[in-house]
Amino acid sequence: MRKILFTTFITLIISLISCNNNNTTPQQQNSEKEGATSLTMPDFDADSAFAFVKAQTDFGPRTPGSDAHKACALWLSEKLGSYCDTVILQQFTSKTYDNKSWESVNIIGEIAPEKTSRILLAAHWDSRPFADHDPNPANHDKPIDGANDGASGVGVLLEIARQLHLQQPEVGVDIIFFDLEDYGTPQSVDLPGDWWCLGAQYWAKNPHKTGYKADFGILLDMVGASNAVFRHEAFSYNYAQPYLAKIWGTAYQLGHKEYFRNEAANPITDDHLYVNTIARIPMVNIVHQDNSTGTGFTTTWHTLNDNITNIDPKTLKVVGTTVLAVIKNHK
Repeated sequence: MRKILFTTFITLIISLISCNNNNTTPQQQNSEKEGATSLTMPDFDADSAFAFVKAQTDFGPRTPGSDAHKACALWLSEKLGSYCDTVILQQFTSKTYDNKSWESVNIIGEIAPEKTSRILLAAHWDSRPFADHDPNPANHDKPIDGANDGASGVGVLLEIARQLHLQQPEVGVDIIFFDLEDYGTPQSVDLPGDWWCLGAQYWAKNPHKTGYKADFGILLDMVGASNAVFRHEAFSYNYAQPYLAKIWGTAYQLGHKEYFRNEAANPITDDHLYVNTIARIPMVNIVHQDNSTGTGFTTTWHTLNDNITNIDPKTLKVVGTTVLAVIKNHK
């Protein structure tokens, strides 16, 4: 994904914060209120989630058209199918900014498909074909492992699916692994068009079931780094405020306030943007943003250093238990 800034949007958020005596937005105050009492920590095996992340990176970079991409798609569909009632492979062909066409697949798992109240969970499973932000220019055309940017969210969702298989939720859950998220224009290319998140764009226009609806959605992206910080990403704040408050409030109740900060953050072009604007399902992006770097993300973002050595099982568990608690307490 890439970061984009809309000055008026950020100005609005800053003004909301500055007008509040304790430097929090009204929605941030709601998050803190929801975190006033404690919750029971859901079962979530961090080692299992880490193993799911590593299994993906062991295939190598999951770039479109590669053998690793094909092999990982098969593994993901089989693994997700072992925990879900139904698995749907949504195949599509999409053209990228370089005028190449790719056979792609969104991998969708349904839990309790008969239930009308549903929660949508998502992450992207492809990895970036070029390390265009690597500190070594010689690496800019090399594909990345995408351990954090891609595999971490998928790993957490696979462990969530495994836990929900052991203890069925009261609501239906759909899990989507979006393809072709990270083939957007490299930093050296200035080209108009919507070249990111092509799998999410396709699904939002062509949902796997006609008239598909979910109460809300949660997107996981870059949720595996040590000491990650998750803030109120601006599109999530704009389109899905009540659910953002629910998620951050749940994290507070579980004791994860060092990770989930009640702070405004920049808007990001990511899969949730199209779920919100095209599918009209309110979706929150849990994503690690770092304002201390020049990119707004971690120092490993779109570099060859985005590998399994930089994944922390503790962070996977923080995110996984938060999402599971949200599911289990959704009414």
